[in-house]
Amino acid sequence: MAAPPKAKNSLWRSESALLCSVVTLVIFLIWGGGWTGNPAQSPALSVVLFCWLFAVMLWSAFGVVRHAESLAHLLGEPLGTLILTLSVIGIEVVMIASVMLTGENNPALARETMFGVLMIVLNLLVGLTLLLGGLRHREQAFNLQGAGAYLAVFIPLASLGLILPVFTTSTPDPTASPLLAIFLSFACLLLYSVFLGIQTMRHRGWFLPPQVEGPPGTHTFKEEHPHVEVRSVKVHAVLLIATMIPIVVLAKYMALFLDAGIESAGLPPAAAGLIVALLVLTPEGLGAVRSAWNDHLMRSVNICLGSALATIGLTIPAVLAVAAITGHTVELGLQPVEMLLLIVTMAVCMVTFGGGRTNVLQGAVHLVLFLAYVVLIFDF
Repeated sequence: MAAPPKAKNSLWRSESALLCSVVTLVIFLIWGGGWTGNPAQSPALSVVLFCWLFAVMLWSAFGVVRHAESLAHLLGEPLGTLILTLSVIGIEVVMIASVMLTGENNPALARETMFGVLMIVLNLLVGLTLLLGGLRHREQAFNLQGAGAYLAVFIPLASLGLILPVFTTSTPDPTASPLLAIFLSFACLLLYSVFLGIQTMRHRGWFLPPQVEGPPGTHTFKEEHPHVEVRSVKVHAVLLIATMIPIVVLAKYMALFLDAGIESAGLPPAAAGLIVALLVLTPEGLGAVRSAWNDHLMRSVNICLGSALATIGLTIPAVLAVAAITGHTVELGLQPVEMLLLIVTMAVCMVTFGGGRTNVLQGAVHLVLFLAYVVLIFDF
């Protein structure tokens, strides 16, 4: 006699992260004003509240990634991974904007956060995926045309957005003049839009794994997500948006404690960027590492390089728009040491993704570059 079909888990049980974030949001809306009035007055309470918010927002970010990956399974690649990338970048932009508008004006915050995201994505995540994937599978293959398309757009936009403002003389500091800000926003949005057209329509096959067997986006999901239950596109789309809303609102409270904590601890501004980047990228990063471990490297490449490109292509216009509306100053140009590290990272990425196959050596090189970034935060 055949066994009865396994019942689906309760929707409420599977959405415990959403429920927890909603409860946390209600608590902070009621009592948060008193807690965040002056975070520096009670350091112990501020640390507890910061850890609480960080944990809840991180858990919620995992929920966002889970729904985005379910949509990836239902819609197929590379559209599914694009939804995942845009969801994560949306959280990143909200976090940067919240910290920008909270506390004292920190002109370098957006730059340091974007740079932190790039170092985590292009060195830590790429390094871990290649190292662990290489240890298990010796060599792994990816679609060379897809990786090349990412880098062809990322390298010029990163150079224009994070390096060029250092050398312009229209402003006395690494900020962008109004004309340059308009140009950068236009260039980022234009090239990213063209890239999306290439990725989702004209050359969609470039971003699929080489020699895919079976329908795109269906052959790896159950292997990588054995405990995730897929519902409908409509359900996951609604739950993805619903899970992001508490993160967006709680980001304001998180920014208050982060700004006060960085200042009271005497940490460099780059530390705030690293914390925001880790909060945003941890769930997505684990997905990239898991895909490489299961020998689906092209999905890892789509996640990592897609996040790096979206960070430049979407975050720079958003940050410049927020600065123009609120009157805040934004420094986009990197410091000389950071500039050198970014240039070396881009050069190494060209070598890593220029051959069609990867191994543990390339992963080790990227991890060393990430360690150099961490050291330079505290020993600039």
